[in-house]
Amino acid sequence: MTHDYISFNPFRSIGIPSVKHLKPENMYAHLSDIQQAKYILFPEYWQVNALVYALKKKIFPSISSYHLGHDKVEMTRSLMAFCPVNVLDTGIYSSASIEFDALADRFGVPFVCKEIRSSCGLGVFLIQSKEDFCNFARQNPVVYAQKYLEMDRDMRIVIIGNQVVASYWKIRAQGSFHTNVARGGHIDPTNIPAQVVDVVSAVALALDINHAGFDVAISDDGIFLLEFNLFFGTKGILETSSLLGSLIHHYLQSR
Repeated sequence: MTHDYISFNPFRSIGIPSVKHLKPENMYAHLSDIQQAKYILFPEYWQVNALVYALKKKIFPSISSYHLGHDKVEMTRSLMAFCPVNVLDTGIYSSASIEFDALADRFGVPFVCKEIRSSCGLGVFLIQSKEDFCNFARQNPVVYAQKYLEMDRDMRIVIIGNQVVASYWKIRAQGSFHTNVARGGHIDPTNIPAQVVDVVSAVALALDINHAGFDVAISDDGIFLLEFNLFFGTKGILETSSLLGSLIHHYLQSR
């Protein structure tokens, strides 16, 4: 039986018809099925180049979503090129060549350092001292540093296909530095500025990012795209997994 779609993530493809589910590690045992499918859904990053460049398959999320979303360095450099006005002051350095004092002079204290591949706020650190920085630098060969914004919330905008399917504030728990829901933050879907949704929609369309949760900060200085995650959490999304799958299917049919 031929299937329109091969999926390597059963949860993310609920609601999409004519799907055959495979474990990523079994990809090479099912090359014939893969060749016959119209789209390959939710491969792991290590599979992407083989699927797209060797097997010439269409994938979802898009190749741009995978490549630009692979880590914060790739993501930020692309955003700095396309929409620099929407990027916080950010420095990317080798930990062997940057000192705390230089970062303090540039960003002030405190400033933020982030692991380049992390999610749920687990790799985001508020640097308040030289000791904080040295602890971070010992564990991370790349120092990704940003200006610290005084704020109690940021915004999540979820893109599926070519439309926004959810938008909500993530509000930090009392006494917490992180706004992430996984770190105790809570969700407020009210009073979402249309301008923020428009900015995210325009960036996603231009960069061909078709499945992502964008985190956005708003301050007196502007709208700042902090990052986006391909495999975003769904706690703030009212639609069921089945409905999200239907939206993906509709989008793929229109391509």
